Amino acid sequence: MTNGRKREYELLDRVRDGRPMSGRERLELIVRLSIPSILAQLSVIVMLYIDASMVGSLGADASASIGLVSTTTWLFGGLCSAAAVGFSVQAAHRIGAGDYAGARSVLRQGFVATLLFGATVAAVGCAVSGPLPMWLGGNAEITADASRYFRIFALSLPLLQLNYLSGGMLRCSGNMRIPSLLSIIMCVLDVVFNALLIFPTRTCTVAGWSFALPGADLGVVGAALGTALAEGVTALSMTAYLWFRSPELALFRERGRFRPTVRCLREALRTGLPVGGERVIMCGAQILTTVIVAPLGSAAIAANAFAITAESLCYMPGYGIGEAATTLVGQCKGAGRRDLMRRFARTTVWLGMGVMAFMGWVMYVAAPTMMGVMSPDAEIRAFGTAVLRIAAFSEPMYAASIVAYGAFVGTGDTIVPSCMNFLSIWLVRLPLAAWLTPHCGLQGVWIAMCIELWFRGTIFLVRLLRDRWPL
Repeated sequence: MTNGRKREYELLDRVRDGRPMSGRERLELIVRLSIPSILAQLSVIVMLYIDASMVGSLGADASASIGLVSTTTWLFGGLCSAAAVGFSVQAAHRIGAGDYAGARSVLRQGFVATLLFGATVAAVGCAVSGPLPMWLGGNAEITADASRYFRIFALSLPLLQLNYLSGGMLRCSGNMRIPSLLSIIMCVLDVVFNALLIFPTRTCTVAGWSFALPGADLGVVGAALGTALAEGVTALSMTAYLWFRSPELALFRERGRFRPTVRCLREALRTGLPVGGERVIMCGAQILTTVIVAPLGSAAIAANAFAITAESLCYMPGYGIGEAATTLVGQCKGAGRRDLMRRFARTTVWLGMGVMAFMGWVMYVAAPTMMGVMSPDAEIRAFGTAVLRIAAFSEPMYAASIVAYGAFVGTGDTIVPSCMNFLSIWLVRLPLAAWLTPHCGLQGVWIAMCIELWFRGTIFLVRLLRDRWPL
């Protein structure tokens, strides 16, 4: 075990054992848990950038075919993530209380329940893959590729579900490094697989040396297959580490019951259903936004999808800090340390807001370069640069909502935050977008988003800072 990992265990033991922690120790633990997760999130964004540039080189229609269904892939992936949260939060509470056998019992039950759920969601995805692009308003030039892309994604959902569960369990045990390292490896594999599957065999030259790089010339289908293969390798590797190597959760030496109990399922549903509802709410709104954007044409669809990818460079650090907040707040609850739970929640939120404010400034300055990396099309780059500079002003308050939500999830408090997300996006963002888009085009969609994120961040801060939380 490295010195850094030993230090993390020492600090986490202070949480679990009820020992006092100074402000400096709390901040050190937050940073130690956040950095690996942030690096993993950023590696995913780099992967998305490279994917976008690879597909973008095929033309605007190829980019639009993926962009059209991207929000729906987030919806299905979000449901799988929510199913995993229902079990990983239970494990965090038990680990915080020192009940490692109980945490492993939750893990065994989680494997069965979530894989059945993932298979069900995959079947639904395959069933809707044909008509989905037409439902979203796509034109004839892009619907066939969009349908094939989504069908391959749907078939990979059981592996994605396994990845979410194994990664979530490791993170809730305090192990951020292995999931982060494997996420980085997944990004590298995705680039390699995409290079081999998207393009035809071609001649490459490196340092004066020419060689033939094989390729399957599958285009958009190759992009879907490359991502699915990378996710599959990562999911199996993550699960193998969890099963055989995790100090807190390894199952291979211990026999136990895999059949889910009513009590465990009830607790998973109590936590996971609101999270799943929140994912449906958020992604449903994003799908409706895609419907609003679709009549603006292929360039606008592609620019909107690329700008979302580019913006994620800013907000993924917030999600990394939010994962640390879930782990720390969850273990504090299990240990019965209410005051420490409140301190961790507030410190992670302020840290997330600071990091994302800086990233918003970077995005504003670098917007033309960020869009230029993903597409050679001048119209797409112009659309994307304009909307990214609008989004830059919303990043600090977006961080407040992301990290505060992570803290709430750590306590199992998910119903009210999910309702807050619903009210914000459906009563503020979507009506504003529908009103502004006919007058402002794609920029109107992003102005509406910016206004809504400031509103959402404010209501999350109010709830987090009031004396009655945690409940």
